[in-house]
Amino acid sequence: MTLSLWLSLLGASTLISFTPGAGAINTMTNSLNSGFRRSMWGILGQQAALLIHVAIVAAGVGLLVSRSPMLFTGIRYAGAAYLVYLGVRLILAKPQGTEEIDMSGKEPALKMFTRGLWVNLLNPKAIVFFLAFTPQFIRLDQPALPQYAVFITTIVVIDILVMWLFFAAAAKSFSRFTATERGQRILNLAFGTLFIFVAVLLVFIH
Repeated sequence: MTLSLWLSLLGASTLISFTPGAGAINTMTNSLNSGFRRSMWGILGQQAALLIHVAIVAAGVGLLVSRSPMLFTGIRYAGAAYLVYLGVRLILAKPQGTEEIDMSGKEPALKMFTRGLWVNLLNPKAIVFFLAFTPQFIRLDQPALPQYAVFITTIVVIDILVMWLFFAAAAKSFSRFTATERGQRILNLAFGTLFIFVAVLLVFIH
């Protein structure tokens, strides 16, 4: 991959990562509930999903999904349903007292990783996006493996930096709200509503 092409990939990846979506909401929620540092586990789960998406596209399965309305619709509704589930769970979550937040508010790392994985994995538009995005940076007359390695490494590193240093860090400004039950209800309602809003967009915007 030439330097000019890589710089184009770098710019595009940065813009894409800064675009708010389910991953950003999930990252901010983890940062609020479990802390800035531990939110990295959810971010890593989201990156694992990106790796799977690129692997699917590289294997040509993405083309099959994009051309199969039934399969695409099924995955799309499954992803939307999962986001609604996360949103409703947040909205209905019972506020914790200060001691409860300190002792039990930190979610297990594996659970955050798994949720991050499913949030990104159950987004079929990511497959279709990578199907359209990837060919712009892959040259068929050059070895494929090194190109894909540079491609996915760039995307993952940029997304980790943006998710952690921007979205997770931004959530820290809301930390004072988590100290009170009223603040927790407001934040849970806000982020739960955002999850549901993203789910609606996933279903109705094609």
